[in-house]
Amino acid sequence: MTTGADFVTLQADGISVTLDLAVGHIRALEVDRGEQRIAPLHTAPWIGDSHASDTPAHLARLSGDFLCAPFGPSDIDGSPSHGWPANSPWRHLGTEAVAGGSVARFELGRTVMGATVTKEFTLRDGHPFLYQRHLFSGGEGAVSVGLHMMVSLPQGGHLSFSPKLFAETPAEALEPDAARGHSLLAYPARFTDLKHAPRADGGTANLTCYPFDRNHEDFVMMVEKPEDRLAWAAALRHHERDLVLSLKRPADFPATLLWMSNGGRYYAPWNSRHRGVLGLEEARTYSLNGHKASIAPNPLSAQGIPTSIALGANGEVDLRQAIGIMPVPPGWDRVTDVEARGGTLAVITDIGEFTVPYDPAFVLHR
Repeated sequence: MTTGADFVTLQADGISVTLDLAVGHIRALEVDRGEQRIAPLHTAPWIGDSHASDTPAHLARLSGDFLCAPFGPSDIDGSPSHGWPANSPWRHLGTEAVAGGSVARFELGRTVMGATVTKEFTLRDGHPFLYQRHLFSGGEGAVSVGLHMMVSLPQGGHLSFSPKLFAETPAEALEPDAARGHSLLAYPARFTDLKHAPRADGGTANLTCYPFDRNHEDFVMMVEKPEDRLAWAAALRHHERDLVLSLKRPADFPATLLWMSNGGRYYAPWNSRHRGVLGLEEARTYSLNGHKASIAPNPLSAQGIPTSIALGANGEVDLRQAIGIMPVPPGWDRVTDVEARGGTLAVITDIGEFTVPYDPAFVLHR
């Protein structure tokens, strides 16, 4: 483990993760396999630039992955968009060795609706996974949550997912003002075939191939099947010949969100330079509608799909995800399934499969 004024790096055999303590964002997640170093998570091109005084910290230091609480607009507790966990400092509580790896713990300097928030990273020797846990202790009320992972796809790639109930776009386009940006999908729209997502121009877009067009900013929420124990999302980067996996319990995060940011914002700090970025985000939220809408009765909660977590003075909420990054064999185009087999995870396609070390008990912890 290494530390600095703003960063802490945790290492195990073949993998490392660096946290930006100023905002709780992962600045780097890297896996070494032989002579190949895989580092597919995104860092914004404007980090280090001077920013306007009203630029939220999460945007000025945008990188990798971070916890949002609430997810999206914050219209209850006075925090910036995506909440204090994404915009304020975290404290490194310490790092300890565990059998075959290490665990680092961090605590948010502020509270979320009165709750103490702890971030825990676990790395295991030889495992190409970051096992991350967020624990909310105490507090009062409810809040939406999300894990805001961003994958860099400068040469594009193929997206695959475990089966979903449906996908939908929000009521309004991300960029409705043509002078400020451009969105391509139809808003609102609900659909089940990701290869035929409705476009605003009357056509369809294939969301399994990213980017599906140029100069656009779009957003889609995909809702999980509640009966599934394990859900997954995969971004296979063809040019780099590597794969990013997200593994979760639908009971923790009932939705996967796709933020497709490909040069469609013209204003600062974006300036049309934020390209080939895919937000592959696991969430418990009412789309982009913010804190107040997510904790109130809404169309998703009416269908039995949770859109927030409930906090309590004597309670805890434990949310977990595994992020995997790994090389793929030559000729691979897409992932068709993943399957936990004892202490390994099988990654499957229609032309073959491979296995990697994996701890299935971490995500399926209860």
